[in-house]
Amino acid sequence: MTAMDFPARTFGVRTGPGVHIHGFEMGPADGAPVVILHGLAGSAREFFTTARALPEFRTIVVDLRGHGRSTTRPGDLSREAFVADVVRVIESVVSAPVTLIGQSLGGHTAMLVAAARPELVSRLVLLESGAGGGGGQDHEHLGRYFRSWPLPFASRTTAREFLGDGPLAQAWVADLEERADGLWTRFEADVMVAAINAVAAPRWDEWESIAAPALVVYGEHGMFTAEDKTEFCERGRNVQRVDLAGASHDSHLDAFDSWMKALRQFMDA
Repeated sequence: MTAMDFPARTFGVRTGPGVHIHGFEMGPADGAPVVILHGLAGSAREFFTTARALPEFRTIVVDLRGHGRSTTRPGDLSREAFVADVVRVIESVVSAPVTLIGQSLGGHTAMLVAAARPELVSRLVLLESGAGGGGGQDHEHLGRYFRSWPLPFASRTTAREFLGDGPLAQAWVADLEERADGLWTRFEADVMVAAINAVAAPRWDEWESIAAPALVVYGEHGMFTAEDKTEFCERGRNVQRVDLAGASHDSHLDAFDSWMKALRQFMDA
């Protein structure tokens, strides 16, 4: 069978008062389970191509709280709330240890899940992620950028004209929500700022406690310095590192073949 033989199936899980986590499931029900977590201001759809390139696995792709089709404005945007959502999804949808994959904010979340509930994570894959930090930097500049978007967009063509035609912009345009008055993002600027600000405190204790095999993948032109990458990998307990030439922070979008090669080699070992 090919990847396209396994259409996406949707699911929803309530993880707390007023919080609904949405996701998609692909692949055979008896396949080894994989859970994928997207980054800030992204959604599960960004990883559909990755999921479909793993046709023999049962792959769960999650919309994190505040993103995609999950609750847009949850009251709690702490790291612990994101972790609790993922734990609830694994326990209720999969009910087995998983290969947990996360990019950026999703990678930080995946790391904390593996530390808090090691029995749920058999292998860990972190794409363009780290222990956190940034010296308490306020990411309001991201809020200003997202608030500058002239919402609603009249059409996807209008959205492309404003956002550009890069891989990340294409993902944003594809995921816009159609409403009666036009096309809207599936995230809100202030929620994104609060979510990323919560990553400011580095979580070295959690990272250093993880015994599961971990693949750490960086883009050559990603957001981390050479020193950041070296320190993070050296302080991990069971880490394999791969660097993707020419790739950005969104390597799963702009360096897909290299990303899948690294992922496949790790998962097939």
